Amino acid sequence: MTATATNSISRWRVSGSLPGFGPSLGYTLLYLSLIVLIPLAMILLRASELGLDAFIAKVSSPRALASLRISFGCALIAAAINMPIGLLLAWVISRYPFPGRRLVDALIDLPIALPTAVAGIALTALYARNGWLGQWLAPLGIELAFTPAGIVIALVFVGLPFVVRTVQPVLQDIEHEQEEAAESLGATPLQTFVRVSLPTIAPALLTGFALAFARGVGEYGSVIFIAGNMPMISEITPLLIVTQLEQYDYAGATALALVMLLGSFALLLLINSLQAWLAHRGRR
Repeated sequence: MTATATNSISRWRVSGSLPGFGPSLGYTLLYLSLIVLIPLAMILLRASELGLDAFIAKVSSPRALASLRISFGCALIAAAINMPIGLLLAWVISRYPFPGRRLVDALIDLPIALPTAVAGIALTALYARNGWLGQWLAPLGIELAFTPAGIVIALVFVGLPFVVRTVQPVLQDIEHEQEEAAESLGATPLQTFVRVSLPTIAPALLTGFALAFARGVGEYGSVIFIAGNMPMISEITPLLIVTQLEQYDYAGATALALVMLLGSFALLLLINSLQAWLAHRGRR
């Protein structure tokens, strides 16, 4: 029996080894529809009630554009900052034994487990003008709290675990023989990292970037305390959506939500396509 026939039989056996595939698929699609697809479709349906001209007017107002720029811009900056920091932390935890390693590994997940409001209050108390660090930065003309820089700090805090936890398993699975072979051939540690390790890590690193960005775009609790929430300066789009809901402007709120949804989806699609291309290139 040829290898191709054997693989085909193996795949057939695996696909048929789990009973109840039809009901399982049905429940999966039903759950996905109820939790994800139908709510997202309602955003599109509610925003369509405005009409094209009113929709454009809502999302292109100066306040809306400023909030979108702050939300997406700060999320991108924070995710870009988290890429090298998260890679460094994942590398240290995966490759080097040191005292307190388990504690550091556990602390990385703290921003995920910590309530976002608590994180926002803690960061504000730290970086405000009268805070522990802010009181030393203020005389130097550096103000972080109640500015877009404070938003970036909050998003770096909540997004870092996504990069670390995405890259860490890949680093642990990398075969050290390849790195040792490169070093035995005269490659420097930097050359070994760039030419051997980084191509393997790159897809996971991009995935962590995408997750951190997605978390940052929709983050609310940790941002509103440190942002200052000043329209046109440090107001994020989720806060503007909440403000419009409080004013019973449901169509305007869903219009902004739709723009955020489409923007996030487009960027995630681009990153996932780049990730798939890098993974395919690495297998060649």
